[in-house]
Amino acid sequence: MTYNFNEIEAKWQKYWAENQTFKAENTSDKPKYYVLDMFPYPSGAGLHVGHPLGYIASDIYARYKRHKGFNVLHPQGYDSFGLPAEQYAIQTGQHPAITTETNIATYRKQLDKIGFSFDWSREVRTSNPEYYKWTQWIFIQLFESWYNNDTNKAENIDTLIAKFSSEGNTNINAVCDDNIISFTADEWNNFSSEKQQEILLQYRLTYLAETEVNWCPALGTVLANDEIVNGVSERGGHPVIRKKMTQWSMRISAYAERLLQGLDTIDWTDSLKESQRNWIGKSVGASVTFNVENHDETIEVFTTRPDTIFGVSFMTLAPEHELVTKITTPEQKADIDAYIQATAKRSERDRMADVKTISGVFTGAYAEHPFTKEPIPIWIGDYVLAGYGTGAVMAVPCGDQRDYDFAKHFNIDIPNIFEGVDISQEAFADKDNTIIANSDFLNGMNYKKATKRAIFELEQIGQGEGKTNYRLRDAVFSRQRYWGEPFPVYYVNGMPQMIEQKHLPITLPDVEKYLPTESGEPPLGRADVWAWDTQSNQVVSNDKIDDKTVFPLELNTMPGWAGSSWYFFRYMEEQANRGNTFASEEALQYWENVDLYIGGSEHATGHLLYARFWTKFLKDRSFVGVDEPFKKLINQGMILGTSAKIKSLLVGIPFEENNIKTIFPIKTRLTFYSKNLLPNNNDWFQDEEIENSVIETLSEDLSENFDKIFASNYSITEELRKKSELEVIEFLKGKLVFNHVSFHVDVNFVDGNDKLDIEKFLEWRKDHKFALFHFEDGKNLYVEREVEKMSKSKYNVVNPDNICEQYGADSLRLYEMFLGPLEQAKPWNTAGITGVHGFLKKLWKLYNDDNGSKVNQAEPTKDNLKTLHKTIKKVEEDIENFSFNTSVSTFMIAVNELTTQKCTSKAVLEPLLVLLSPYAPHITEELWSQLGNTQSIATAPFPKFEEKHLVESSKNYPISFNGKMRFTLELPLDMSKDDIEKTVMAHKKTQEQLQGRTPKKVIVVPGKIVNIVG
Repeated sequence: MTYNFNEIEAKWQKYWAENQTFKAENTSDKPKYYVLDMFPYPSGAGLHVGHPLGYIASDIYARYKRHKGFNVLHPQGYDSFGLPAEQYAIQTGQHPAITTETNIATYRKQLDKIGFSFDWSREVRTSNPEYYKWTQWIFIQLFESWYNNDTNKAENIDTLIAKFSSEGNTNINAVCDDNIISFTADEWNNFSSEKQQEILLQYRLTYLAETEVNWCPALGTVLANDEIVNGVSERGGHPVIRKKMTQWSMRISAYAERLLQGLDTIDWTDSLKESQRNWIGKSVGASVTFNVENHDETIEVFTTRPDTIFGVSFMTLAPEHELVTKITTPEQKADIDAYIQATAKRSERDRMADVKTISGVFTGAYAEHPFTKEPIPIWIGDYVLAGYGTGAVMAVPCGDQRDYDFAKHFNIDIPNIFEGVDISQEAFADKDNTIIANSDFLNGMNYKKATKRAIFELEQIGQGEGKTNYRLRDAVFSRQRYWGEPFPVYYVNGMPQMIEQKHLPITLPDVEKYLPTESGEPPLGRADVWAWDTQSNQVVSNDKIDDKTVFPLELNTMPGWAGSSWYFFRYMEEQANRGNTFASEEALQYWENVDLYIGGSEHATGHLLYARFWTKFLKDRSFVGVDEPFKKLINQGMILGTSAKIKSLLVGIPFEENNIKTIFPIKTRLTFYSKNLLPNNNDWFQDEEIENSVIETLSEDLSENFDKIFASNYSITEELRKKSELEVIEFLKGKLVFNHVSFHVDVNFVDGNDKLDIEKFLEWRKDHKFALFHFEDGKNLYVEREVEKMSKSKYNVVNPDNICEQYGADSLRLYEMFLGPLEQAKPWNTAGITGVHGFLKKLWKLYNDDNGSKVNQAEPTKDNLKTLHKTIKKVEEDIENFSFNTSVSTFMIAVNELTTQKCTSKAVLEPLLVLLSPYAPHITEELWSQLGNTQSIATAPFPKFEEKHLVESSKNYPISFNGKMRFTLELPLDMSKDDIEKTVMAHKKTQEQLQGRTPKKVIVVPGKIVNIVG
């Protein structure tokens, strides 16, 4: 009987689907366990072998928990709103929904092939209107809520309105906008409805505000900070600039402290928690107000070092700060405007990361020191961010290195306020060893005392107070895209109004194009039917807008993180019960939250933070019963691709222009070299043999391609143009220098010996058909290898479908776990999968021979049971510790031992299948059924470990003669030293070795060795 893995896997995948083997129940006597993967965005490229790593790990754990008697929820779905589908729609005109549906079908087919135990009956898609109906509903709840600092939670906006009506806002302790105007109850009650709505917007948890955003002109949308890499968009690498726009924002800052405190209650890695702590960025210090000379303006700053207030020698505002245009003098306006324009082209991340560049411009204005009343020059600098703190800093160059460098660069005064400290070379930032000097009432105090006294004195003059600040800023919630959740919002006289729940969902309209309009509006501005009729309560044609009963709808859509901030709750509800609620109270009470969440660490400050925020909000409003969404979280590492690169020759001539030495490039015919024929470093070099080859090529191409070969913008070109072809060749001889650049090639064109298949390469890159190739051994071209991220753009992607076809899904699952610890990055090597595939063949032979199953009712031997139970112990420990790679090694050892023992006992081989089932579910299902079982192995009880089978009752002693082991002898462990010696000496093999001689002595170490000397 042969191991036909393709047939076996197809058979059991069909069985699981037809029998809904992995369908979870919302009512069960079993304890619950909720295992979840971060759901994928269904891209057009489909899955590569790096994607399933986390899914396989979670699947192993989900299957293990079922074996342990848990009611396991292990769902899957798709984060199906996304920019790639929209970009494809812009290029082709095809609706993103069609593209997304096609991609989902591909993903589902691929996922099914790998044999995951997903409960597909609970699938969610964030782009499904029946799903995003509830995303819109949550947005409305946020809009209808405010954060009460007294109760430390979100409350219905009606409670705030009631307070305004009875007592005004003077005593309201809320998280709200800055510069709130005080009013009495009578004033509130006499305000117009529009005025009341304006005020409430300053308190709502989601609100409209003009904010600095990351605008990507090429993509036509706002990007979150985590969507920008190295100053360009993560998607497409397009430039990003800063600009002001009216956007929907979420008041996540209200939850900053609770988000910090909550980290202590969840089982996440320290590194992940630290990422969130740093992102939230709690700082304790003081708020200080500086008056601006000759203006009715003030500048508020936050500082963690109020003890250094007398060391302030200048102030720096963010270029975007609203005061900049008001206080800049006419003489400085041109310089200020130019600096602001240049800063707009840099992302916040770039500005924060760039600690080397020193730049800034003086506004011409001065602030007044709160105590000395001395004038303080006000500068702008791009190292200050408008969105962090107040967008202004009081610069103390003697105590802060960045301020120090700025002051030195612009020749600004650096007063020393530290006793006994030399600041001639650098700033002094050691606050624990600080003694304040030259600071009036703070002189002689240490950091702690001076801080308290400074805050007290600032409060006395009404120019400051103690304050806790957070780096975490409110989250921009608008995107200028088509393919996203529409807002359930229409506008009456410019004020946002929410559409009632019973009229949801508001679905995406049809548009002619998916680009922003010519006037700069988002793509929904192209819709002809995108207005809200308040009488019929439905979307109607725009030409019916009359601002009486028909009003314009919001043109922005929600960001990608909206749907992923609550999807884990949606899975809790069964499909049939999803119509009237996002999840029923019974389902939410039963499943509570996710017990195990697995996904990438790149979501640390994006999705994971937003999901925690929404969960805490929903808990505040009693919509869910938990404060944290994910009890335990594991970040899987990355499976890296082994890229193939081919070297291409660069040719140039050293020359000097304007006293600058450089290399003049020559465009020769494209030439590729085998990896060992060019140096590995990036230095220019000379090589006579290569030069002769290049000269020969130039001779052929020179007359027809002169302008291509020599760029026209260098003076050397004119010199060459005066020469004949032969003179040019002579001129070049001995002067050419060479370097190389490496290009990625498709790994599928490279064999196991790194040899490139030239025919396939040229078929793939037809534009290289006239290229020259330089081979090793006269016939082979070898590529360089580099381990890097597996990516379509690097042509190093390995399709799991091909692996499943060639080796089987069980081989893929085992190999991905065998590669190394789950959390670490590891390189993929297809050649390595043959080892685990061979193991599965050996497993099959342990149970079957040519005549069928070998398993019988034979009594297991001591060795059989020892092998089984040490395997049970190790595998259970490994799974509980998520050390899946060592389990695979344990299985291999167990199968080798049982094969050597010629084990056929069902009492051993049946429980072994249950141990292996989470890792290799298809082959174990097949072998399980061969043993006569009619139910799936998926719910079979996990074998119980029995210590007694590992307790050794005997020892296999090595019997040595003069230190050389000649044979072994098994003896009871409790045998005495004298009895061991007598038994060994009486043994036939001992007598054969001695041949009648009497040994000088016999060394016996009980439980270890016997050595006969002489």
